[in-house]
Formats: sequence, C-alpha cells, structure tokens
Amino acid sequence: MRNKLIAGNWKMHGSRVANEAWVRALQAEPILESVELAVLVPAPYLAQMQQLLGGSTCVWGGQDVSDQERGAFTGEVAASMLREFGCRYTVVGHSERRQRHGETDVQVAAKAQQALAQDLIPILCLGESLEQREAGKTAQVMRHQLGVLLDILGEGGMARSVLAYEPLWAIGTGRSATPAQVQEVHAWLRQQCAETSPGLAENIQILYGGSVKSSNAVELMTLPDVDGALVGGASLVAQEFLAIARAAAKASQRTE
Repeated sequence: MRNKLIAGNWKMHGSRVANEAWVRALQAEPILESVELAVLVPAPYLAQMQQLLGGSTCVWGGQDVSDQERGAFTGEVAASMLREFGCRYTVVGHSERRQRHGETDVQVAAKAQQALAQDLIPILCLGESLEQREAGKTAQVMRHQLGVLLDILGEGGMARSVLAYEPLWAIGTGRSATPAQVQEVHAWLRQQCAETSPGLAENIQILYGGSVKSSNAVELMTLPDVDGALVGGASLVAQEFLAIARAAAKASQRTE
C-alpha cells in the first residue's frame, strides 16, 4: 500500500525565528503513522532545517534544482548542494517556475535527472491552466508533460520520483478542484503510468496540490488515487499543516 506524503512548500516565505517556532510546534505533536511529512524551504534555510529537523520524523528539501551538475550558473543550486544539506526531496517543474521562468518539459526532466543522480526524490509537478481546462485540453496537456518525463526518465527514474498534480487555476487562488475532478486526473495519470509499467502505476505516489487546507483535506485524502498533498500557503501555519497530515493519517487507516 502506498503511504501518504504531505509536503509543505513554503515558497518565498520564512524567517529564522518563524521557522524555529514552526518546527517546535511540529515536534510537539504525536508521530503520525503511515504519513511522511516533508517541508520544502527556501535555500537559505536548509542549514537551519538540517539542524532543527535532524533525527526527527519530518524530512526537508528544496524548492528547485539546477539542470546542471556544476559550473558558471549564477543563482542556481546544484543537486549535490541540496544533498549536502541532508535534503530528501526537491520540487521540480512547479507551475510558478514554468510560468515565471519559462521552464520547458524537457528542462524539468533534466532537473529531475540531476536530482535522481544525487539520490534526491524529485516531486514532479504538472498541471493545466484554466484556459486549457475550459477548452477540454486537460488530457492533452497532461499527456505531453507526463510523456516527456516518461521518455527521459524511463521507468526506473519515474519509480524513484513523486508526481504532483497542481491545476494552475487552483494555486494560490483559494479555489480548489472538486474531489471528482482531482480523482479523474489522478486516475488518468496512474493509467498512463500503467501503460509503461503496471508496477510503476501501482507504486508511484501522486500528490494533489492546489489550495489544499484542513477544511478540504479529509475529502481529498480519501480519494483512491490521491497519495498525499503538496501544500502551499496552508503549510506556513504549523497547526494547519498538521491538521492536513492528520486527515491523511485518518484516510490511510480507513484503507488498511
């Protein structure tokens, strides 16, 4: 059975004082069985997370990674650097990176390759815009994004990765896809993976990311093809993040 993963993406938020308070609140809570917690922080705070979370049940990671191993790439962060700070995960291909920095599907796959080479687990983001959904092109967009990843990473690389469906129209808007819409896309993604390998489809975790919060987490986490969440704004508040994690734990108990 696939365990649930709740990953908090802080985006460009945080401070040393606020980060420590967040971690202390997290550590005060009982350990949740069958749910892995991860926090994805701005690069300047990785050392702090390594210090505060080392030895805990919550792992940490980066929000992006370079598609290059090393070199004259000002502002880039290499996968080896993330690994040196104890990261387990890194986000790859987030919609904000695709939109603001023009990252292509091929570049996203190259970043994932760099992550995998350093034994990091890439959280591979994909999703459609509101315009594409309303035009009935969701499957077309998903097929291309996922197809590039499958072609370049292969079954082995994908098996060491996590997928995250994040509809662009439901990120930071307060608007969430309905449970039926989420399940439909997640089931479709799993079916596409099954065409490559039934084992891959059975084992790969597919997270939902799009205005996930405690008020909708229970319903989302109980969907059969949702294996957790990539949480944005709600992850900045420790108690809200923990409430989402508890919803995931409860959903896991129901399926055991």
